[in-house]
Amino acid sequence: MKITEKLAERQRNSHENAPVTIAFLGDSVTQGCFECYIDEQDRVDTVFDPEEAYSAKLRQMLAMLYPRAQINIVNAGISGDSAKGGLARVERDVLAFSPNLTVVSFGLNDCGGGIEALPRFAERLRQIFFKLQASGSEVIYLAPCMTNTYVSRQLREDELKRIAKRQAELENGGMLAAYVAKATEVADENGARVCDCYAKWKRLQACGVDTTALLSNRINHPRRELHWLIAAALAETIFSE
Repeated sequence: MKITEKLAERQRNSHENAPVTIAFLGDSVTQGCFECYIDEQDRVDTVFDPEEAYSAKLRQMLAMLYPRAQINIVNAGISGDSAKGGLARVERDVLAFSPNLTVVSFGLNDCGGGIEALPRFAERLRQIFFKLQASGSEVIYLAPCMTNTYVSRQLREDELKRIAKRQAELENGGMLAAYVAKATEVADENGARVCDCYAKWKRLQACGVDTTALLSNRINHPRRELHWLIAAALAETIFSE
């Protein structure tokens, strides 16, 4: 990808070449959300820990490889967001920073709209990709990790159990997989790279891994350690030919 050329140029001569900016547009996983709990107003809330998000970990990897290159990260993830919200705020939250590369990750929340909402999801992603590429940013579509496949006994609150039950139905019924497949199709059609973390998690499941246990909230937020896997997958995509 051309982003490696920008990194190499900055590494060689930081006086004559601009810093490199990588933006991340997505949902709660992008933002850096982990455990969930019921707050004092009986609402579902989450633990925010953006320094443990895959964007921060990817920056650490790239900074190790290009120590003289200034790498700016724009984390435009918002908990609960979808492609609809991402499209509405892409100019404000991403394009305003003129990124060299933007990682887009939606589908996790979108799949709750069911099969009838799939065409709208695809069109919104298409518009996001178009706006980013028209601005000069390269694009990677990051497919989300799997969500829970059962309701964990570690969930105590009824509301969290209800959410987990619904999410397991979407996962086991193939709805999230359908959204990932459609997003991948749109990315391929529009010249965006694909980093398929969903396929990596499906492979773990096929190898006997309890993927629900890999979720910090036992619903849809990968544990902090697993953000290294996402960052490594993104690095592999960035350095691929």
